[in-house]
Amino acid sequence: MHGFLVEQFGGLEVMQWREIGPFVPGPRQVLVEVRASGVNFAETRMRAGTYSGQELPFVMGMECAGMVAECGEGVTEFRPGDRVFGRARGSHAEAVLFDADHLMPLPEAVSFIEGAAIPVSWLTAWHALDAVADLQEGQRVLIEAIASGVGSAALQIAKWRGCWVAGTASRDPKLEIARQWGADAAYNYKRDDVTVLVRRDTDHQGIDIGLMTIGEETAESLLDSMGMDGKIVMYGSTGGRQVCFNLNIGVRNLALMSMSISTSERFLTYTMPRFRELALPLFADGSFKAPVGPVLPLSDLVRAHQLVDERNHFGKIILTV
Repeated sequence: MHGFLVEQFGGLEVMQWREIGPFVPGPRQVLVEVRASGVNFAETRMRAGTYSGQELPFVMGMECAGMVAECGEGVTEFRPGDRVFGRARGSHAEAVLFDADHLMPLPEAVSFIEGAAIPVSWLTAWHALDAVADLQEGQRVLIEAIASGVGSAALQIAKWRGCWVAGTASRDPKLEIARQWGADAAYNYKRDDVTVLVRRDTDHQGIDIGLMTIGEETAESLLDSMGMDGKIVMYGSTGGRQVCFNLNIGVRNLALMSMSISTSERFLTYTMPRFRELALPLFADGSFKAPVGPVLPLSDLVRAHQLVDERNHFGKIILTV
């Protein structure tokens, strides 16, 4: 079998279609034939060598949907032929090995393309809001990059929980899309004074839960937008990694929390069971939808990375096998 292998960090040219198999599933592993895989911003950093902890060589890709080909010892919840999806490194390939604990059954109403758009974005948003922030009904939520995969997922989750939701983006068309998807307010962080508008729209109460993914460029305005006892969950740094803040945030009793679903001990023990129990039925009945953007053949991975860098699309870029 083949996949997009990276043997040295660099530009688009380092992603090479190479023989990578065969794979034999070990204990609690599942071999999945990939039908579609999602493209994420983090992968551009992995390829460039700026993603913390990434080692060489590696196969590109972080998530996919497909069919179970073979199960290893101890796997009882899946069998060959099952439609499945989840997070697995090396998903930009013809097949990939999953740890069974990271795999989920794909609802019949959800296509492979739609399923490939769910795992990374939705599990990140679910973990941030449910496990880390302990989101409660009626809270005020501010989501940075609301038109991104994680942002659009967080918007749907927060609205499902009965929250008031605002979001930011750098382009007005993305703000309009966020409003169409249910956002109560949307701000252009390149142009607007977000803090002033948040105070106006929340009757000067401020935000209860802020999701920080841009980082340095917008950290000050997000901090200033928070209300009493607010929580900021940090999970990205697309606008710079060095964030500074004044310790007077203690007057408002703000809590700053960082997270990674790749290293959190609670992810497998708490988030995955909760996601399977609560979220999967909502995808099955259409209450939750993962926005799908450009759909390209797997052979167009280079073009997919170019689209990520251009930042003009809405919805997850999907590669089909």
